Amino acid sequence: MIRITDLREVNITPENAAGFVPRAVIEGEDLVAIVSELMAEVTARGVEALESQAQRFDQVSGHSLVVSEGYLTQSLRDLDDDLRDAMEESIRRVRVASEDSVPSPSETSFHSGGSVRTRWVPVQRAGVYVPGGKAVYPSSVIMNVVAAQAAGVSEIVMVTPAQADCGGEIHPTIAAAAALLGVTEVYAMGGAGAIAALAYGVQEIGLRPVSVITGPGNRYVATAKRLVHGVVGIDSEAGPTEIGVIADDTAHPEYVAADLVSQAEHDELASAVLITTSMELAERVTKSLHRRAESTHHAARVRAALEGEQSAIFVVDSIEHAVMMSNALAPEHLEVMVENPEKILSSLTDAGAIFVGDYTPVSAGDYLAGSNHVLPTGGAGRFSSGLSPATFLRSQQIIDYDKAALGHIADKIVTFAKAENLPAHGEAVTARFEEGL
Repeated sequence: MIRITDLREVNITPENAAGFVPRAVIEGEDLVAIVSELMAEVTARGVEALESQAQRFDQVSGHSLVVSEGYLTQSLRDLDDDLRDAMEESIRRVRVASEDSVPSPSETSFHSGGSVRTRWVPVQRAGVYVPGGKAVYPSSVIMNVVAAQAAGVSEIVMVTPAQADCGGEIHPTIAAAAALLGVTEVYAMGGAGAIAALAYGVQEIGLRPVSVITGPGNRYVATAKRLVHGVVGIDSEAGPTEIGVIADDTAHPEYVAADLVSQAEHDELASAVLITTSMELAERVTKSLHRRAESTHHAARVRAALEGEQSAIFVVDSIEHAVMMSNALAPEHLEVMVENPEKILSSLTDAGAIFVGDYTPVSAGDYLAGSNHVLPTGGAGRFSSGLSPATFLRSQQIIDYDKAALGHIADKIVTFAKAENLPAHGEAVTARFEEGL
């Protein structure tokens, strides 16, 4: 089961903390070479390559890559009433929080004249990847699509793998979520090939390239997104899920254990890390993890994740040391279960999203808290943000100077131009003040 590492009496600093944090070690194939080949097949052979990859990876053949509006509509009709109610409430909450986060335009006017306006412009066309595999993720449809809609994206394309268990169709719950959100351009394709199709288009089926690709996926999908970044924008290279918990002796060990298991059930490579100032809590959490890991539905998967190199319990001397360790880990999800969480929140700078207190589990954020669950993993929280409307927006500045306003800065522009040995830059200004022009 999960290991306990005692770091009490260890001098933890911001400089050395990264040396203690665990990461998943992914052995095996040269992913870049494999993914590059899969993507090249799609750009060269289009539909033929996508169908071949579906047969190879999803055991599906003879299916349509284009999901019909009839199937989307029927899937919504057949959706369980309770699940539809939960999905509608999730959509409502995520939409409100997303719309509230849309950046506002601004304008700066200078006393000497001239202005600079900043506006936010959505991309026209966005691609949303919804994974298949070990689980069904209607919540990922909601998180991606609602953020794009809040940004004002006019064309949203969804791709998700065809399912052998569904007769070569996409999963009906995923289809229902798309229909509920009004997404009608949906394709049954997955993996690296689907990312290539979104980035470069597939003319045979009318799939035009998108400008931004978002959504989580396996390591092949994450690698493919990295390879097309620059051709299109991406949210991040989301990999196996992560949970970090900072807890002191006031935390409830059963809550901590339940939350660690909740993320470990995603994947054998999921990372579950507890950083605590209490050895007693660490030991009680370990006992609870043993019990919960044996009784949970995905017991084998949870045990593998908790026993992996990427998971651990750390006992440290102080909350300050816990903060340093957490920032070095930069987990996708960070729970803070301490007596006075507000005291340390400003110091917790590196995490995808932060969940505060005993009654804010990551599960709430996964579905109904109103926050977005598409978050950076693998330490990328040090420099990346979670998915939001901003992912689909570009800032543009509009500069407006009249002759008098330009005259106030003309000499200084010329000075810069001379210093940079770009005299024509200056002449573009002085020409506007020459007599007879």
